[in-house]
Amino acid sequence: MTDDIDQVLIGALMEDSRRSLKALAQISGLSSPSVAERLRRLEERGVLKGYTVEIDPKYFGYQLQAIVRVRPHPGQLQEVERQIQAIPEFTECDKVTGDDCFIARLHVRSMEQLDTLLDGLNAYAETNTAIVKKTPVKRRLPPMA
Repeated sequence: MTDDIDQVLIGALMEDSRRSLKALAQISGLSSPSVAERLRRLEERGVLKGYTVEIDPKYFGYQLQAIVRVRPHPGQLQEVERQIQAIPEFTECDKVTGDDCFIARLHVRSMEQLDTLLDGLNAYAETNTAIVKKTPVKRRLPPMA
């Protein structure tokens, strides 16, 4: 369980994971050593799993983003999972219940690249693809309280 100060620290890090201990201390009203100790405990408990940066894939030429629903052919579930893991353009993938076994996010430079990557999966699965037009809600955490 986290307390109000932990939640303040987590919220501040969610806004900017590069905040210094001094800045976090000012935001939380604690000393820098106290903030460091709280962060260490949050890390040990697995609440904080890492600190990251966010990049814009377009900077690297990835102009299109797609959501791909994947339904493996009978007996191909594990192979489909291996194929998805092996394709670096798949930036996210969830194994889900329902008709489709996987829902994945894919970044590509062109429609041709999308076709090529998905054609490689056709021997193992059916795919259904939607091109992302806009992301009105970026990846975020649910409310902590």
